[in-house]
Amino acid sequence: MLNVDMIEGADDAAIAAWFAGRLRAALAVSPDIAVTVPGGSTPFPIFERLAAEDLPWPRIAVWPGDDRIVAEDHPASNVGKIRARLEPVGARIVPLAEDAAPPHFAIAWLGMGGDGHIASLFPNTDPQVDDALAVRRLTPDPLPPEAPFDRLSLTIPVLLDSDEIVFVIRGADKRAVFDAAVRGEHDLPVARLLRATRAKVTCFC
Repeated sequence: MLNVDMIEGADDAAIAAWFAGRLRAALAVSPDIAVTVPGGSTPFPIFERLAAEDLPWPRIAVWPGDDRIVAEDHPASNVGKIRARLEPVGARIVPLAEDAAPPHFAIAWLGMGGDGHIASLFPNTDPQVDDALAVRRLTPDPLPPEAPFDRLSLTIPVLLDSDEIVFVIRGADKRAVFDAAVRGEHDLPVARLLRATRAKVTCFC
């Protein structure tokens, strides 16, 4: 079974403080770093707390792990919301594009859906750990009613090219799916990534 550091009951402030500490550790050994972060409802209150941390933000490039194919000023845009929270403190925000060349990430922060999807790698997209593309345009099936848009998503090999991986999982149903992935009990996208990773994995739950 995969060894995952499970941190129970952490609130947004504790997660932001942990993330800031990991950023400082990465910046201590590299002049510039890149991280990838999720969209959805969970991370943005954490981003707001993270933005208050005293960090050398201009040395940090922030990539969304996925995005809806909409204008940045659309309410469904991940990069637009990330930009609004972290660009004012100096972070370099990098929008996704199909021809993007993502860097090695110091940290890949991922969310997970109740169906086991990560980024926009939904089960119907059959994501592969040896995908030749760095970014894929995808259509979730079924389309989530709250965001019925095609997506751009980093692929599993790009997410794996990280020093460490962190999940923030909220809710008993999602926790059950994640725990089953750790135990190798299904083949959903989150399980495919976990099986293939050699990075340190932390899960706030």
